[in-house]
Amino acid sequence: MSVSVDKLRNGLTVVTDAMPHLESAALGVWVRSGSRNERNDQHGMAHLLEHMAFKGTKSRSALQIVEEIENVGGELNAATSVETTAYYARVLSPEVSHAADILYDILANSTLDEAELQREKHVILQEIGAALDSPDDLVFDQFQDIAFGGQPIGRPILGTPETVKGFRTNELRTYLAEHYHGPNMVLVAAGGVDHDALVKQAEETYANFNSEPAIEPVEASYCGGERITEDDLMEAQIILGFEGRAYHVRDFYASQLLATILGGGMSSRLFQEIREKRGLCYSISSFHWGFSDTGVFGIHAATGAEDLQELFTTLLDELKAVGEKITQEELDRARAQVRSGLLMSMESPAARAGQVARQILLFGRQIPNEELMERLDALSTERIRDLACRLFQSEKATLAAIGPVKELDGLKEVSSRLGVSSSIAAE
Repeated sequence: MSVSVDKLRNGLTVVTDAMPHLESAALGVWVRSGSRNERNDQHGMAHLLEHMAFKGTKSRSALQIVEEIENVGGELNAATSVETTAYYARVLSPEVSHAADILYDILANSTLDEAELQREKHVILQEIGAALDSPDDLVFDQFQDIAFGGQPIGRPILGTPETVKGFRTNELRTYLAEHYHGPNMVLVAAGGVDHDALVKQAEETYANFNSEPAIEPVEASYCGGERITEDDLMEAQIILGFEGRAYHVRDFYASQLLATILGGGMSSRLFQEIREKRGLCYSISSFHWGFSDTGVFGIHAATGAEDLQELFTTLLDELKAVGEKITQEELDRARAQVRSGLLMSMESPAARAGQVARQILLFGRQIPNEELMERLDALSTERIRDLACRLFQSEKATLAAIGPVKELDGLKEVSSRLGVSSSIAAE
């Protein structure tokens, strides 16, 4: 096995995935802290903190940070999600130690300068504005908000103009101190890396992070509902969704396969019936997002006002049909798609680093590909059909729609066509 794992005394995990044939490496620090860890008055802070980490430390200016990594031909970036924040680099193998030092510096020694904060807040306000001007982005934010109404997990990662404008440097320091703890962090490197050398370096520097358990996020609760927003647009953007499955539960991998069968490619049911046979839209897809304690299953499409109702009705008919019959050929094809996507991504050191980091944070261990394949192979057509019936026959559906959507029947039609019984509705 190419994966080696060590844990520092402060709880921080150091992982390497050796790919000796490579002359480069991807490495990063993943923190179990994302937008769902924020209190109401901190909405958008995880993302802002990610930006501010690059704006100067006690020993490096913002320019020096990027110059040092680019002087050796490397790249440095970061990303905030619902449950994690990642800071990562890609460098040639001899520069792994240098990159690990820079990553430590931006996490542990950021000055969080007030002038830099004001400039970066302005940048993020522009980012929020761009999202608000993009209906295909906005509909996803609205979908998540409706699915988990009033909860941190349902809020846009970027925050709002009001919350972002109000942040101060002392509040960022407080958030950093509350969440960036050793047990909440994983240092991962994949590619041409030396495990023992990285562990030794981490013991000398990363061991300074707080060893106490960090604050846990509020437990999520799926709500469902609808938000239909009439707007003067050329296309209607719609997402219909249902309660999904958390990473840890029995039906997680079945949900991934079901999403692939329904709308995971050009051969999928929804693409063939709605795009190819009826020409009702340019693209349509389905997805399943798993989180640590919940999930969402959704279908996204965009179409003109004249085709919207027929698209919606046909979509519901397909959701009902998939609970009645799934062929072995469909299941085998979906399994092949998921399997190849996973294995192809393993050719990338960045993808391997990200996967093992998430597995350590979620499960406390790296999950071998052979184990993942066994879980996929164990799924049958009967299991997927049973899941489809339980997912789609629920009164807690979620519908987000933006654009020329005035004539959309909404969740009443969902209940009618999918046959939600009074016993299900009462649960």
